[in-house]
Amino acid sequence: MDFRFDIFFQALTNPALQQGAKETVLLTIVAMIFGLALGLFVALMRDSASRLLRGFAWIYVWFFRGVPTLVLLLIVWSGLPQLFPAFSDKWFSQFFAASIALSLNEAAYASEIFRSGLLAVDEGQRVAARALGLAPRKVFSRVILPQVVRVTIPPLSNDLITMLKLTSLAAFISERELLANTRTAVALNFRSMEYYLAAAVYYLVMVSILMIVQAWIERRFRWTSHREKGRGGLIRQLAPMR
Repeated sequence: MDFRFDIFFQALTNPALQQGAKETVLLTIVAMIFGLALGLFVALMRDSASRLLRGFAWIYVWFFRGVPTLVLLLIVWSGLPQLFPAFSDKWFSQFFAASIALSLNEAAYASEIFRSGLLAVDEGQRVAARALGLAPRKVFSRVILPQVVRVTIPPLSNDLITMLKLTSLAAFISERELLANTRTAVALNFRSMEYYLAAAVYYLVMVSILMIVQAWIERRFRWTSHREKGRGGLIRQLAPMR
């Protein structure tokens, strides 16, 4: 068996892989923040009284859920400069292109999660809040949104884990994230198994941290009636990945 543990441990401490892991985390955070913000906006449009807004939101979800993420990355990175010369300048970096593509992709899935959360809130609660004299904005921020957050934490946490892994596709547009730096190291050392296995360890560590954070957040936002059933068991809260 041609596997050298010394090279594997060197790969684990390789500065290029460490820098790639940092870039992966940063790209995940940026894409997730903008994707969730846009997804909430699209979800509200799906729930709008305007037929035009509902139609636009439906087309958005249909398109970005149907186009593979890698194809979307290539469209943004290679297609936008062709259509709009301004995107050919230096400011349009691989990181920026990947952030745009991943955010647009995430928004389509997050909007459906948010919409399911909005539908889970009983309409009577909105009516009761309005009857108490609360303005529409306060009804949403104080009555609707807290319940939506509780309902959507598990699926959105799984989306965050999925986003972390989807950032590896950015290697195909030369974004220097974890997979791209690993491929470069393999090209220099010709030791595929050791370096790709080291990259897998990096991904496993990052995903494990996210799963622990997810379990903690779920326990914090759990309904009171659920809390009384048992406060132990952090591992039981670890949701399966999508």
